Amino acid sequence: MKGRQVFSLAAALIVLACGLATVAEQFPETPGPDGIRKGGTLFEEQSAPPLADPVNAQGKRVRAYPEQPPTIPHTIRDYQIDKNVNRCLECHNRIQTGVSGAPMISITHFMDRDFQALADVAPRRYFCLQCHVPQTNAEPPVGNSFKDVDILLRNRKQQSAQ
Repeated sequence: MKGRQVFSLAAALIVLACGLATVAEQFPETPGPDGIRKGGTLFEEQSAPPLADPVNAQGKRVRAYPEQPPTIPHTIRDYQIDKNVNRCLECHNRIQTGVSGAPMISITHFMDRDFQALADVAPRRYFCLQCHVPQTNAEPPVGNSFKDVDILLRNRKQQSAQ
């Protein structure tokens, strides 16, 4: 007798859940939270904004903090980077830099996780876009109050001098 009650209760809960799901589908205009891209609801699909134009910079960029990976100063659109091919290494690999004039990738990219030197780029450093990003002319979607460490140190030095 007890097993039937448990089965009946489980069946009733399943029917209730299905009923609630049906009722929820009748109200698709429920507004969702606005994220970085404004507008829309949880049930609407909006088109993505257009891709911003890449910024092709000449020379090296200043880094904002000591361990910041360098940014990519050129477009990488249509670059193939997968387990078989890495287009970045055609110019930035150690043996290609003399011909290409591109900076060589860091020596740390030739070390495994135990800091043992390897003859070629370490597999964990093979996918460049994990750390390095190209720059675009896009407007920032949110405000940014980041200050370079040198500016912070200079401000602290000026405050202590006063």
